Amino acid sequence: MEVLQNKIDFVMFFSVAGANPNGDPLNENMPRIDYDGYGEVSDVCIKRKIRNRMQDMGYSLFVQSNDRIDDQKKSLEERFNSEFDSPKKDPDDKVYQASCEKWMDVRSFGQVMTFQKRSIGVRGPVSLTLAKSLSPVDVISMQITRSTNGMEAKEDKVRSSDTMGMKHFVDYGVYMVKGSINPYFAEKTGFSAEDAEVVKEALCSLFVNDSSSARPEGSMEVKKLYWFTHPNKLGVVSSAKIHGLVEAKELEKGSKAKKYEDYSIQLNQQKLASLESKGLKVEELNGL
Repeated sequence: MEVLQNKIDFVMFFSVAGANPNGDPLNENMPRIDYDGYGEVSDVCIKRKIRNRMQDMGYSLFVQSNDRIDDQKKSLEERFNSEFDSPKKDPDDKVYQASCEKWMDVRSFGQVMTFQKRSIGVRGPVSLTLAKSLSPVDVISMQITRSTNGMEAKEDKVRSSDTMGMKHFVDYGVYMVKGSINPYFAEKTGFSAEDAEVVKEALCSLFVNDSSSARPEGSMEVKKLYWFTHPNKLGVVSSAKIHGLVEAKELEKGSKAKKYEDYSIQLNQQKLASLESKGLKVEELNGL
């Protein structure tokens, strides 16, 4: 496969309704928000979901979730050692190339290999920002109980079944995440145009097979993906200016947005026309 020759930028929007998109372990697993009340989802969380989609498509991954391991390797070290011998037999340059060829996530996002007393840094071409909601979100906390005993009662004591707990979720929010694919880094990892299409498909179907008690089926949905392809490696303008082409705002200020249609999300057609004349191409895709 030919290595990617064109810089790519993208902007994606997804909705959250009655779900916890990314709990904060330092704050009782409540949905992440900034100091102004805007919802956040970390880039690490989004990359995890992209990896899962890549795995669903049949690609080999180096960083696999514990509940999705498909090669019986219970740690990154075990997976690494199963592929590579000592530094004398498998030098670092061979490990770098073979890792990129075998594992789709290494080829895409990069990885630091710190096993067998090595330190090999792979810098991947795909980068993402954290996702931020378009307006402040309401975080709802609900007290829950367990309807059955978790442990057997001791002696003649009766054990209560109503163990208390808390569940936190975002009432409603639309989040935006931005990203880019750098063809100069793609040269080093062998990331191809076909791999870029895999990333595009993964983004469009990001929440497929991703349901949990915190994220019920249908509570998170990819709404729109803007995919910008430059005519060359350098790009016609910076990624920041490309991301700025997408304008998102609430239709009615002062009222809480309850659905995706409460926002105006569109491209600045005047600026876009100027960049299209220089060879920029844009695709507007709906989520799966």
